[in-house]
Amino acid sequence: MKKSGVKSILVSWLGYADLKGMASSLPQKMQAEIAQITKHKGDWPTGGMGPVQTCIGQMAFKKVYLLSNFPATINSQCAKHYGPQVEIIPVTLENPTDYKSIYQISLDALQAITQRESKSPLELSMLLSPGTPAMIAIWILLGKTKFPARFYQTFDGKVWETEIPFDLTLDVVPDLMKGSDALFQHLALQSPQEIPGFESIIGESYVIKMAVGRAKKAAIRNVSVLISGESGTGKEMFARAIHLASPRRDKLFEAVNCAALPTALLESQLFGHKKGAFTGADKDHIGLLKSLDGGTLFLDEIGESELVFQAKLLRALQPPAGYSATIREFFPVGAVKPVRSDVRIIAATNKNLLEAIKQGAFRDDLYYRLAALTIKLPPLRDRQADIVMMAEQFLKQINAEFQALDPGYKQKNISPSTKIFVKNHPWPGNVRQLYNVLLQAVILSDRDTIQKEDLIGALAEMPEAESDTGLLDHPLGESFSLKKVMSELEVHYLQRAMKEAGGKKTLAAKLLGMDNYQALDAKLKRLNIQY
Repeated sequence: MKKSGVKSILVSWLGYADLKGMASSLPQKMQAEIAQITKHKGDWPTGGMGPVQTCIGQMAFKKVYLLSNFPATINSQCAKHYGPQVEIIPVTLENPTDYKSIYQISLDALQAITQRESKSPLELSMLLSPGTPAMIAIWILLGKTKFPARFYQTFDGKVWETEIPFDLTLDVVPDLMKGSDALFQHLALQSPQEIPGFESIIGESYVIKMAVGRAKKAAIRNVSVLISGESGTGKEMFARAIHLASPRRDKLFEAVNCAALPTALLESQLFGHKKGAFTGADKDHIGLLKSLDGGTLFLDEIGESELVFQAKLLRALQPPAGYSATIREFFPVGAVKPVRSDVRIIAATNKNLLEAIKQGAFRDDLYYRLAALTIKLPPLRDRQADIVMMAEQFLKQINAEFQALDPGYKQKNISPSTKIFVKNHPWPGNVRQLYNVLLQAVILSDRDTIQKEDLIGALAEMPEAESDTGLLDHPLGESFSLKKVMSELEVHYLQRAMKEAGGKKTLAAKLLGMDNYQALDAKLKRLNIQY
């Protein structure tokens, strides 16, 4: 069923079967030329129709574009044969099985067609029957990514729409991203500081390297990204890093906290508004989706947005037919004409959105539109190897900022015992809490060296068990059991190794200094350790 007001366009290659199908109605000279090209011998089938003729004869298309690698004489004859709705696009293709050439030719043609036809909404269709298998594969690749399209096939005088049962951006690419850790192993060997765009990410732990490796993969793909993780894990920092590592790095990046604004104000800030659209709208306002054209928009705490806003955001995130996945079409508040822009969306949440979908608090269609690629950031308690390094880097930043404002400021450092405390504290507020506690300790302490007591004072509230005891601080006496403590110590380090290794037993065994993963596996089973 064609949509009212939508211009339906068909694109296809012109193939041998199309030439043979129309040959019987052509002059003898033209038949001879076609026979030479197609290597046809014998009589031409009478009344035969090739794939293109079959399709356009039974389906209603406003315009048909045919890519042809045939001589100009053939192209001219085909244009006359098919009628005024058909336009032949001459191309030069030396090898009909060369994927690279076919891709570039098809991409250039589709970009030119969609730009030419952009004055009205388009419904793009692709005919898969003519051409080589390589040509068909490229149509499917482009029709499921950059140029969303419907697909048709023909056979024995019949035409039908073919359903391609996957979405490359929502199904195939995420599966690749979720695949074997080996896919990211080469990136996991690099420190974040060694990867352009991610220099601000501090850490050497396996889990943070894997998160950065995944983010780097996401950065080069022009699709939406959903970052999840507890509050304070650095989701906005990762979003900025993805932007800086992407081809959009020279364009603008802007962050919006969806939890901090009421729906009406959020709509105006994102979509813009027209003068007089509501009380106080005394002039036109260009929203972020338009002002960030070519750049990146970060939607923080998207899980807190209301369903009304979610519906409007979903509509804006659905690209117009025939356009790439980052083209947004939306209506400013009070406007009657839509506005278009090219903006990449990165969203973040500390909620379990799949659970929110079950509860009816979040739209599943919006989730799948936002979560083309997903990145989950680890909490700080799973990054023990990074905590001291982060604390030292944060303290270095704080010292530099304070000294710039006050030349007489004396730089502060962290004592060895304080580093142990920092490393063992659970930090429920994650990276943000660590930074704030260090900042307060620097401000309030009169000493040049930050002590454990300074951090405890900055933490304000801290359970005694966490501040006074640990695996190395059990009180000796009648209730003390060395065997029990050693067992707890073993469980602690086995769990920690498995977390830092991302569940990979081979790597965890190396972290623990064990000769092989079989010995580790036996311990995990014997102690019934969950990780």
